[in-house]
Amino acid sequence: MGVFDELPLPPEKAYLREEISKIDETWTAARFDSLPHVVHILTSKDREAAAEFLKEQSDVIEEVVDEVVQSYHSGFNRAIQNYSQILRLFSESTESIGVLKVDLAEAKKHLSARNKQLHQLWYRSVTLRHIISLLDQIEDIAKVPARIEKLIAEKQYYAAVQLHVQSIMMLERGLQTVGALQDVRSELTKLRGVLFYKILEDLHAHLYNKGEYSFAGSMMLENDDDVPTTTYVALTAHSSQSRSRRTKSLKGDNQTSLQIDGSFDGHDEEGTLDSSEEATLDGNMANTKVNGSDVTKDASGALRQMPTWLSNSTPDEFLEIIRKSDSPLHVKYLQTMVECLCMLGKVSAAGAVICQRLRPTIHETITSKIKAHADLLNSSRSSIGQGSRTGTSDLHFIKGQLESYQLPKQKRKNGISIAGTVLAVSPVSPLMAPGGKAQVAAKELLDSILDAVVRIFENHVVVGELLEAKVSLHVDMNTPKSVPGDVSWNPDSETSQVTGGYSIGFSLTVLQSECQQLICEILRATPEAASADAAVQTARLANKTPSKEKRDGSENGLTFAFRFTDATISLPNQGVDIVRQGWNRKGPNVLQEGYGSAAVLPEEGIYLAASIYRPVLQFTDKIASMLPTKYSQLSNDGLLAFVENFVKDHFLPTMFVDYRKGVQQAISSPAAFRPRAHVVTTYTPSIEKGRPVLQGLLAIDYLTKEVLGWAQAMPKFANDLVKYVQTFLERTYERCRTSYMEAVLEKQSYMLIGRHDIEKLMRLDPSSAYLPNLQDPFNLESNSYDAETVEAELELSELLLNLRPIKQENLIHDENKLILLASLSDSLEYVADSIERLGQTTQRPSNHTGGKHHSHSDSAPTRSLASFSQDYRKLAIDCLKVLRIEMQLETLFHMQEMTNTEYIDDQDAEEPDDFVISLTAQITRRDEEMAPFISNAKRNYIFGGICGVAAKVSVKALADMKSINLFGVQQICRNTIALEQALAAIPSINSEIVQQRLDRVRTYYELLNMPFEALLAFITEHVDLFTAAEYTNLLNVLVPGREIPPDAHERVSEILSL
Repeated sequence: MGVFDELPLPPEKAYLREEISKIDETWTAARFDSLPHVVHILTSKDREAAAEFLKEQSDVIEEVVDEVVQSYHSGFNRAIQNYSQILRLFSESTESIGVLKVDLAEAKKHLSARNKQLHQLWYRSVTLRHIISLLDQIEDIAKVPARIEKLIAEKQYYAAVQLHVQSIMMLERGLQTVGALQDVRSELTKLRGVLFYKILEDLHAHLYNKGEYSFAGSMMLENDDDVPTTTYVALTAHSSQSRSRRTKSLKGDNQTSLQIDGSFDGHDEEGTLDSSEEATLDGNMANTKVNGSDVTKDASGALRQMPTWLSNSTPDEFLEIIRKSDSPLHVKYLQTMVECLCMLGKVSAAGAVICQRLRPTIHETITSKIKAHADLLNSSRSSIGQGSRTGTSDLHFIKGQLESYQLPKQKRKNGISIAGTVLAVSPVSPLMAPGGKAQVAAKELLDSILDAVVRIFENHVVVGELLEAKVSLHVDMNTPKSVPGDVSWNPDSETSQVTGGYSIGFSLTVLQSECQQLICEILRATPEAASADAAVQTARLANKTPSKEKRDGSENGLTFAFRFTDATISLPNQGVDIVRQGWNRKGPNVLQEGYGSAAVLPEEGIYLAASIYRPVLQFTDKIASMLPTKYSQLSNDGLLAFVENFVKDHFLPTMFVDYRKGVQQAISSPAAFRPRAHVVTTYTPSIEKGRPVLQGLLAIDYLTKEVLGWAQAMPKFANDLVKYVQTFLERTYERCRTSYMEAVLEKQSYMLIGRHDIEKLMRLDPSSAYLPNLQDPFNLESNSYDAETVEAELELSELLLNLRPIKQENLIHDENKLILLASLSDSLEYVADSIERLGQTTQRPSNHTGGKHHSHSDSAPTRSLASFSQDYRKLAIDCLKVLRIEMQLETLFHMQEMTNTEYIDDQDAEEPDDFVISLTAQITRRDEEMAPFISNAKRNYIFGGICGVAAKVSVKALADMKSINLFGVQQICRNTIALEQALAAIPSINSEIVQQRLDRVRTYYELLNMPFEALLAFITEHVDLFTAAEYTNLLNVLVPGREIPPDAHERVSEILSL
């Protein structure tokens, strides 16, 4: 940018900017030297031209100057006028000041002459005004008691306290010498006590949500992660004062002073506080959330209105703060009541009374809650009727796969009740099972009570923080700066003494103690520490020093030593011992003063610990979110620790013993691995419709779901429970394998499936697609025949043929064992599928409960449930493999009789051979007996190998025959037809494949009826239909009436070699 770029030139004279830019910069230098330019002109060849050039530049500059002057001319004129006006005003002011000085000097002269008289008049006027003021005050003071009583009747407590404090100050400072006001003083003293008890009663009612302004609708959220954070505004001594996590979210630094009248010790009934003593109010305002939801603009405006209980109060800083506060109405009321107690100097007395009434009130609240719940159940019982007996489905907390746990009430089609089978071994009744009515009722009841306790504790946090703020101010004002005041929670500290022993920590301890006793009543366990806690607290309130033994532990949290009530009532036919029965019935040593929880719970006992754990966990999270930082340790040693200790030390060991007995009874019962006598003739995959799962495995499946139900109810102990599930799944697997070995021991089929070559060929066999895969239940789409699979099938058949002769003692002839293997296979697969589904639910982390309380204390199980599922499924596959090989060996056993049979008949037989009739009858009988126990796909696998082996052995048998005639060929064809009919009768077998393979056998034997030349032509056209050895066998056998030339073998070999 050039020096002259900013010149105010009009657009039509823009060329001047270009012209002036051509002027050399030496002309604009601060120290301009004209001599070089003069010398240049004088020495120039054309002096006139050089002079003319300078003149043109001068004209350009003059024109630019004219434009600048024209542009700024009006501004110059205004500036000159302003300066002249300023000069005029300054001159006039100087003259006026001079005149004023003269007038002041004259006034001073006149007043000095009358100084004494003026002073006397002023003193007299002051005296008269003071007398008039005293008379007015005396008149007003005389009316104060009546006004205070009226305000008390209208529940305008803050206005009454304001009037009382102001009147006391007037009597103490201005009217202390007026004897006529002695009666007024006496009345005000009495009214102070009346005010205190009225305010305390109202505060007590609102502490427990029974007051006029209590926020009864503040329901806590059920989700573990969503804890409502109602914003409270607390009175604090300094901005650095420790606050709860609720108030830490408030931002801002505006602090205002608040007049506090009265003493904090609660002993000086007439004590006053100088007006210079102030407390700061942390009036920080934030985005308010009431019950976890944002406050709308209309609601916010309503909150900012002056509450009705302050309508008659004199405006002051506290009222202004309350008006601007966004806190809920019930919080504002609690703040007002605490402020009234502070102004009256009754903090210590109020704290002592609150402490004394805390435990009885909480006990009464819990009892009344239970009674109301019982009345509601009684009133709704008649209207609900049959539907009430099905349980409250929307309240159960066992989610996911456990929904399938509910025992079906209907009986199977075969008349066997599933519920009866499970109840025979389950250590708990359906009421106490996970998701049962007792569990649901206990959780619902405890949720309701703990929510009420949380809402009460919210109020105690507000009041406790307000009182501690007042106390901290009092300590700061009376403690030297070199000696810092200890305001940490300690019942014996100065803070606790000033508040009468009341603090947030004390209220939390009592609340958790009462909840602990309620839980113990539900669990039928009596904590010995409960009475000790109450004794310590009572002694402290009475200013007594309890013994060290009682004080230890009760001050720092709950004590977790507990004993169990004795029981003498037995539960017959429930599969449990006397020890566990003690948990389910009241014994003679149960405390007489209980809560009456038995009136609303169908059953009580130790197994309700599962339904108690999650509500207590949610309760602890909510409490922890409310506690100030310095009380955070209390949430770690409270109710949750008691429940976790109880579960770890008593519930889990008891449950392990009970379920160990149930598992033992399930797998050791004589009927556990006995296939059921069935009525249905077709297999059904639904357990409710009659799937014939073995009773032992069915019971184990339900016990597994039960234990995993406890694991989902108590995530912290899930690893321990999953490990235990794995132990009895392992025991059950061993028992199943034992039953399997009893059926197949020393049998040839079992030995064959253990051979590596046989196992490999069976895996390549296309029929293996019908087996339950370890990844996919069935893969029927892979059941396709290609060169590799066909070759594997032929090779397997060849290996089996090499085992001839098959001996009868090496086969399984006991039909019951074969049915057991079929039923065991299906039952194992059912349990494997169930374990796999349950394993998926247990592997998923509990996201809605993934807090610090859910961290697993023990190491994770070394094996997953999926691995057990694979073991069970593998054993099920082994059962099917044994059955398939067994049927193939059975076929070989019967068909090997062909080699011992002479097929030289004189006449055509009407029936198949006896060994074929025996084989077909056996196939039909075994299929009918196995049909109810296995699916069609598995029946196809078991019986599908018969056709291939029968075809192979039939063709192979010709090599061992010396001669055969036309009737013999017809007999063999009749045998294949009978076998084809028997296999086609099995619905699951593909009849086309059976027909194709047996047609090949018939075609092979019918070639014996052809002349040699016709046979040679057939071989030429169907080289690949049979092997060279099979074609050779056709030439070796003697057929009456058929002539075979000497060179027949060479001619056939020549054709096959082409």
